[in-house]
This record gives sequence, structure tokens and C-alpha cells, in this order.
Amino acid sequence: MSEVVASDGVRLYAEAHGEGPPLVLSCALATTHENFRPQVEPLVAAGWRVVLWDFRGHGRSGAPADPDGYRLDQVVDDLARVLDFAAPGEPAVVGGLSLGGLVSLHFALAHPGRVRALLLIDSGPGFKNPEAAARWQAQVERTAEILAERGMGALTSGRAAATTVGRDPQRPAARAAARAIEAQDPLAVGEFGRRVSGPAPPVIDELDRIEVPALVLVGEEDRPYLRAAEVMAAKLPKAHHVVIPGAGHIVNLEAESAFNAALLSFLRQLSGGDVGSEV
Repeated sequence: MSEVVASDGVRLYAEAHGEGPPLVLSCALATTHENFRPQVEPLVAAGWRVVLWDFRGHGRSGAPADPDGYRLDQVVDDLARVLDFAAPGEPAVVGGLSLGGLVSLHFALAHPGRVRALLLIDSGPGFKNPEAAARWQAQVERTAEILAERGMGALTSGRAAATTVGRDPQRPAARAAARAIEAQDPLAVGEFGRRVSGPAPPVIDELDRIEVPALVLVGEEDRPYLRAAEVMAAKLPKAHHVVIPGAGHIVNLEAESAFNAALLSFLRQLSGGDVGSEV
């Protein structure tokens, strides 16, 4: 584990495991690096250097004192600094779940030479439709208000658990993820949502510029993201589209074995150089 210092001085939490080529995973809004803990051991065993980290205002990372420190371009730069720590000068497989996937897309467009492949997990390219974008911003604002009133535990119980720890919150990995989520500062997470996730610009019209292989993976029962996955798979030049049966939004915890198998299959093809377009 290590602290990575962002360009504005915020300290970012990161940890790296293994000695192989780098693979960096970014989590969904309001979750932490612990959400990807079940993937570390199988990926390291397959020969990858696995890097987990926390967005600013999340997990063990610091939170900016200035609200203007919450900006998508700053988060993209944070990811670049994490890569500098974990794999200086080496292109990496970059990916994430939900917002983590969208951040990875923005990173690939800003730093194409640093990305070997993309992992887009239950994610989307952002909202191009103004009405849809406004609805998402309003939802993020409501969530921030709930967190301020009730704390982070509001996201790990009841219906909200399905989008943070999965639909089986008693799984050991889900319980560990929930503990890490509940330990966060609700005001910092809410501010990140308002200023980074809510207004994040769409990249749908730029997907054809991304020439690296991309795994577009989605849970079969994650209905809000099924169409987004289809669109991304159709527009990315080298997409490999996988739907995990019976899984929801937090697919890597709900369907751990199937998720790991699909991810490792893609990475084996990547290492063999034969990942093509499959939609």
C-alpha cells in the first residue's frame, strides 16, 4: 500500500499486488477499493500486477478542502498519478465498474498511449441526452442529501445495497466492502457525486477514437446498463461484449466466479494478441 500525492496535494490511497503487467481498477461512486478485493488473488495468480485505489473523498484517500478540487479532469489526473506510482512508463490495462468505467474512458481519451486495454464493467459512456443528464444530476443530489442526513450506512442496506455491495449483502466479500463503504465521510462522498459524477460529460461520440481492445461486461439483470453496454460494444472498434447471466450491477461480487472467468479469458486473449471485435 502507498500514498500517492495528487497535483493539488490531496493524498490518494493505492495498493499494488503482483509483479506482472499492470492492471488498474477504479470503483463505482461511493464504494472503495475493497469492492475489488476478490479479484486480486486470481489476477495475481494469472501473472498481473493488480492496482487498487480510492477516488479522492473516498475510502482511505484524502478529501480536498476546496470544493473546486472535485472535478473530473482532476480525477483523471489522479489516475495518471496512480499509474506513475504503479507502472511508471508502462501502458496498463485500465478499467472499472460504473463510474470507474467512465473515468477509465476519459483517461483513455486523454492519455491514449498509457492504456493497453479497457475494462468497462456495468458502466456507460455518460448521458448525452440533456433530460437524462438532468435526471442523473438530480439523483446524485438526492443521494448526497441522504448521506448527509443518514450517513454512509444508507447505501449498504435495503434497496441501495444492490448498487454498492450487490444483492446478497451477506456474502463475506460484500460484508467487507460494506464495512469500508460505511467508514467513509458522507459529506466528501456526496460532494464528489455532485461535482464529479453528476456533471461528468459523455464520451459516446468519441468512442470510435479508442483503438485498444475493450472488455464490455455487464450483469444480465442490471437493466439500466444493458443498453449502455450494447452501445459501447457497437461503437468501440475492438470491443468484446460479455453478459453475465443472473447478475446485477455489482457483478464482480454477485457472480464472482463467472466474472473472474470472463475477465481472465479476455486477458489471456489480450496477452495472445487475438482480441478482436465481438458484439
